[in-house]
Parts: sequence; structure tokens; C-alpha cells
Amino acid sequence: MTAVPPVVAVGVIVVVDDHLLLVRRGRGPAQGAWSVPGGRVEPGETLAEAVVRELAEETGLEGVCGEFVGWVERIGEDHHFVILDFRATVLDDRQPVPGDDAAEVAWVPLADVAEHPLVEGLAEFLHQHGVIDTIV
Repeated sequence: MTAVPPVVAVGVIVVVDDHLLLVRRGRGPAQGAWSVPGGRVEPGETLAEAVVRELAEETGLEGVCGEFVGWVERIGEDHHFVILDFRATVLDDRQPVPGDDAAEVAWVPLADVAEHPLVEGLAEFLHQHGVIDTIV
């Protein structure tokens, strides 16, 4: 296994009316799995700017960055991501549309989130941080 340098990324947790905004990854290490919107922090970009940009790129929704929720590391043969997850508030009530590397986007009822084929560890993370009640 070749070591790759860690990359800082953000995750965007948006809950509206007991629904969590999820995207299905269209490429990358988690292709086909559902996750919160997010991605790499660009050079010179603050974490808050990255949250707002990734939300817009992957869902077409405008938002503002909220509180820090927690962090995870994802390490594979070809990647090492340090992901900092933040809550965000959407500023409009438009329907989200997939963009960038998102193949699909949906508002998923909180009670149904864990039933989706999520990226590894996401259900546990969301449960641990009080976003969803169950992980089974």
C-alpha cells in the first residue's frame, strides 16, 4: 500500500422538517453510496466557504455554514480524507438537483436514513452526534 497525503474535506449536514439532505456519489471511493454533501477544501478557502460551495455544487442549494458537528477519517489504498462535518442552513426552498459528482440528491426522512446504502460509518456518525435516532 502506497501512503498518500491526507486531504482536508468538509461534510454538510442539512436537516429540514425532519429530513436529511443526502447525495448518492457518482464517482470516487464511495461511488454509488449515499452520503451528506461534501468534498475537498480548496487552497485558500476557509472551512465555512468550502461548506457553502460544496452544498451549492452538489445540490444547487444556497446555504450558510453552521456549527461544527464532528470529524472522521477515511483511509484507503488511494485516499486519506480528514472530513470535518458542519451543520448548514439552506436559504431557499427550491428542490435540490444533483451536480458535480452527485448522481442523485434527496431529502430523506430522519427515521429512514439508516436504511439507505450509506458510506461506511455515516449512520454511526450521525447517531453519535444526535442527527438520527437509530442506526439499524
